[in-house]
Amino acid sequence: MHGANLGTLLRTCDAVGACLAVPRFPWVPEALRRGNTLRRPACVHWVHDPPGWLARERAAGTKVVGVELAEEAVRLADLPAARGRTIAVLGHEQTGIPPEALDLLDSVVEIPMVGTGASLNVAVAGSLVLYKLAGLL
Repeated sequence: MHGANLGTLLRTCDAVGACLAVPRFPWVPEALRRGNTLRRPACVHWVHDPPGWLARERAAGTKVVGVELAEEAVRLADLPAARGRTIAVLGHEQTGIPPEALDLLDSVVEIPMVGTGASLNVAVAGSLVLYKLAGLL
């Protein structure tokens, strides 16, 4: 929902040794430019067709993990560190991961909450999952 989230995710990706894959929406380049506080170019992959890209990556052996509320979801604490190339898919803060991408997930992780909110900010949720996948939590 907010371009500032991309800057946060970009910094988290750098911190855990990952790259950020982003769709080619008109507002994304400016959001990344403003959000990149790393003082150097960051690792960013531009994705023209996210569902097609995910399907190709999965067919090539990449594991695809979605961050979403779902019955079959693994709790964040139980998510194992990635043992190979892995993509974490984050959805819209209000509508979640689009249906066409849900079918491409190998697994789903949820972040338990005890408060009254239904979800965390996408940058916060993504950062938690990235640290866990990197084996740093």
